[in-house]
Amino acid sequence: MGIAILAFFISVVGGTMFWITSLDISKLESPLSQPSVLYDQDGNPASQLSSSRIEPITQKQIPLQMKNAIVAVEDRRFYEHQGVDIRSISRALVRDLISGGFSEGGSTITQQLAKNLFLPSDKTFSRKFKEAAYAMKIEYLLDKDQILVAYLNQIYFGEGCWGIHNAAQFYFRKKVENLTLEESAMLAGLPKAPSSYSPLKNKEKSLERRNLVLNLMKEQSYISVNDYEKASAQPILLKQGTEESLSGQYAPYLDYVIEEAINRLGFTEAQILSGGLQIYTQMNPVIQKEAQDVYKDNSIFPAGKEDQTLQSGVVIIDHHTGAIKALVGYRGESTYRGFNHATQLKRQPGSSFKPLAVYGPALEKGYSSNSLLNDNPLNIDGYEPADEDHRNRGYITMQEAVRNSWNIPAVWLLNRIGLDSGVDFASRAGIPLEKDDHTLSLALGGLSKGVSPLQMAQAYGAFANLGVMNKAYAISKITTKEGRVLVQTQPASVKVTTPTVAYEMTLLLQDVVRYGTGRNANLGRPTAGKTGSVELPPTKEFSGISKGAKDVWFVGYTPELTAAVWMGYDKTDRSHYLTTTGGSGPAVVFHEILSRVLNSTPIVPFEVPLEYVGNQSVYSVENEQLAQQKDSTNENNADRSNDQGQSQSQDQSQDLD
Repeated sequence: MGIAILAFFISVVGGTMFWITSLDISKLESPLSQPSVLYDQDGNPASQLSSSRIEPITQKQIPLQMKNAIVAVEDRRFYEHQGVDIRSISRALVRDLISGGFSEGGSTITQQLAKNLFLPSDKTFSRKFKEAAYAMKIEYLLDKDQILVAYLNQIYFGEGCWGIHNAAQFYFRKKVENLTLEESAMLAGLPKAPSSYSPLKNKEKSLERRNLVLNLMKEQSYISVNDYEKASAQPILLKQGTEESLSGQYAPYLDYVIEEAINRLGFTEAQILSGGLQIYTQMNPVIQKEAQDVYKDNSIFPAGKEDQTLQSGVVIIDHHTGAIKALVGYRGESTYRGFNHATQLKRQPGSSFKPLAVYGPALEKGYSSNSLLNDNPLNIDGYEPADEDHRNRGYITMQEAVRNSWNIPAVWLLNRIGLDSGVDFASRAGIPLEKDDHTLSLALGGLSKGVSPLQMAQAYGAFANLGVMNKAYAISKITTKEGRVLVQTQPASVKVTTPTVAYEMTLLLQDVVRYGTGRNANLGRPTAGKTGSVELPPTKEFSGISKGAKDVWFVGYTPELTAAVWMGYDKTDRSHYLTTTGGSGPAVVFHEILSRVLNSTPIVPFEVPLEYVGNQSVYSVENEQLAQQKDSTNENNADRSNDQGQSQSQDQSQDLD
């Protein structure tokens, strides 16, 4: 009989031990999610990304007095037991038998950690037994310091604070390592009943609980009598709610950083949100804040509709390097990784595309600002572009055509220099074109897929930077938390055109801002830019609407910065379209942002390339012949100018600027 009992006992113990060793505690062994930090252009922390409610800390960050306080009040025999304290459980069991209930008493720190991580919070003997088993498994694999750190990272401290890091920040606006003795004691007193002992709800009760912890620390020889008297005499001094968290700061830029890290650098979203990455960017916090402030000010934007926000996106880059200094990709409430109108948008650019598809390549072929272009009625294989005012002016200079954003001269000129020249220049400027884009409507921004503000800002950067386009980027490097470099980006540049052509384009676009359709963008300092407005498609849905636009743009630059602004509705229909042009809404936004950003920046002129010798054209002879025709042609066309209509297929763009 005795042998049978012994065998049974051995089998039970053996089975229990086997079961305990089979318990899965990999969740505890896996490192906690580490927030990634975004740094600005100067290397200062600017924002933070995290998928976890907990921001973990290491053993080195926890002061000894914090460890001692939590051990003194929660588990005084922590360093003596192996996960389960038989003495404490026995005392708790006696109390339960006397009271007829079931309390939570007797749980060690290790058991509490097990309960928080692996078990439901029901009060049953079964759960208590499993809790003890998990605790023994934890003690078998981790040392005491590791267990204590895990506990402090996982425990709830009330007021929505999980983990000691969040608690120290929330209640005292401090890093954990800077907590005082009395602050450590107050926090250590919270886990037993966070709501009851919260200093925000009952400071007197919280003070009593804190002093109880201090007294226990004194009794267990963690602090001296003198330390106890000094600390217990201190009032509870909170600095709750005054800590400005980095989480979610500069959200528009942050969203693009995630996009760039995933799409261009090969990181996963999980790595970014929980890998503790240190992401160094080119964000200028001053420019970014000004841009965000402008986008929050509804008075700067045209009125939208109640059921659909008039959307917009802006990108600001340093054309000398390609660094993205600021961007905002939406108006209204932000959503995590919502649609980014600054980088993900694809819309027709209207007349803002003319410098890239027409005037840039024409300057390369020897045309100048004084070259004469045809503004007579035009019909090329059935394509009949028209100017916004439906008038014709005969022969005009390139400068006049660009200044007033007239359409016929642009189409005529693209046809003259050859469609391939326009396609080639735009491609060099980083604009991907489809086969369907190889038509004369390219002159007016008639693209099948469209472009984003980021692409337009990058392309115009070539004009601002004397013909060299620096590819736009936000991320400089990404390192681990320990500083090991994972990615170091190398800025890339492309020669789009010559310095002379780029400077001649700048002169033309300065004229647009001074005297033409871009006057609202004038900053009172050297500024160049181009407007763009895409009219509503000639479909039945929009019949009867004499003047309306689907998309409006302004792309411009100063010697310091290049920016592109788009406005429009996500869904354009008969009830949601624009009655403004690129020269009003987007130009005003450009002006508002850059005037604030450059307010204290010394005014400097655009750089003049050494080889620039003024406006000379290899077509000077041709221009003389055109000039002789100008007077008679203008006179003949004057009576016909009001009869010019718009005739174009639905897939061809017509610009209103």
